[in-house]
Amino acid sequence: MIEREKVLEILSNITEPDLKKDIITLNLVENLLVEENKVKLTVYVSNPAMHARNRMKEAVTFNLKSRLGNKVEVECVVMQKSNELNDTHRKVLPEVKKIIAIASGKGGVGKSTVTANLAGGLAKKGFKVGVVDADIYGPSMPTMFDLVGERPNMIEIDGVSKIEPIESHGVKILSIGFFTDKENAVVWRGPMASKALIQMFNDAHWDKLDYLFVDLPPGTGDIHLSLIQSIPLDGVVIVSTPQEVALADARRGVNMFKMDNVNVPILGLVENMSWFSPVELPQNKYFIFGRDGAKNLATGMGIPFLGQIPLIQSVCESGDSGRPAIFQEEFPKDTSIDKVVNEFENQVELLTNLVSNEK
Repeated sequence: MIEREKVLEILSNITEPDLKKDIITLNLVENLLVEENKVKLTVYVSNPAMHARNRMKEAVTFNLKSRLGNKVEVECVVMQKSNELNDTHRKVLPEVKKIIAIASGKGGVGKSTVTANLAGGLAKKGFKVGVVDADIYGPSMPTMFDLVGERPNMIEIDGVSKIEPIESHGVKILSIGFFTDKENAVVWRGPMASKALIQMFNDAHWDKLDYLFVDLPPGTGDIHLSLIQSIPLDGVVIVSTPQEVALADARRGVNMFKMDNVNVPILGLVENMSWFSPVELPQNKYFIFGRDGAKNLATGMGIPFLGQIPLIQSVCESGDSGRPAIFQEEFPKDTSIDKVVNEFENQVELLTNLVSNEK
């Protein structure tokens, strides 16, 4: 007959790898049922990745069988703990309140433009904001924030050398573009690119931030999975144009972040290049890429819609000149970009309240 106390004692020797404490002390074991020759239990882990859950299941099964005998039957279910665990015990960037990814299934939809203006808009409101330009093969932030050719300094924090992000328009920025030659292509395999990305989090001194935005490369590949497995994302914003070919990729992006082994909250979808209004006819709207495609996609998938940004010449020119449109004094107040910033802020607040209520 297996004793419950013996099972608990064995489990107390298993450490949650990210939180560095045993799973009993952290109250990560639930639904423990000990019968004659059978142990059933649920164990929670902080890392949502499938490989992390599989490792925990293997550790539990191995430890119980090695101490209780191979004949014991172990039925262990491993699940991700809800966000409050990550918030309370976050080891990566503990002084950053919210880490938000900006993603798109397809390239060329204006994801970096949305990232730059979201970051700038929140900085204008008084928030402390940073941006990691994770688009390894096509970094845009050095151009958009007039930092082409800049190189970060190294500073010493508690005896450890750290990369100091470069600040522009009140936004702290790190980009792979700071470490590579602008004229040369970045020819890296997936693992090397992923390692470089993680270094911009772990080896940098971001200090206290309200928001850290991560401008992801297009697609759903290695870099996305490495980031999700290594960095505790609080949410993601998806960017798309109304065009059907872009919407198909946006749909895949949404579904990736909704997967059980990823499970990152979708804060909303932004429709970029919604229509074109020429300077000489500002009241006219020409729906070049289709009408309300991303808006309808958000409604159909049950995710928040953050707003539409038209195809405006000044938005493009301001990014190319190194001063995002949100900072342009001549830019009209209460524009579509302002509305997107405000709606994003509302969705973050709703998510924060939801997590608080769950606690």
